[in-house]
Amino acid sequence: MSTEKEYIAALTSHLLAIDHPDAMESALRNLLTPNEFVEVTKRLQIFKMLEQGVPQRQIAETLGVGIATVTRGSRALKDSQ
Repeated sequence: MSTEKEYIAALTSHLLAIDHPDAMESALRNLLTPNEFVEVTKRLQIFKMLEQGVPQRQIAETLGVGIATVTRGSRALKDSQ
């Protein structure tokens, strides 16, 4: 297994071992910079809004992100299905 795959497996195992929402938030805040944490939360909201059929431009305006960020989220969501 490559080092990158080992790191990903370790991160995944670490996060899966967390069993309480407060502990998960704390772990994510410790792993990510404050800006990264906010961006991840916005990306999740992008996915949720896309799944609800909200237009991309409306999502961008609502979340204060660029349309390219929403488009990237749309592509990622399609690729995961």
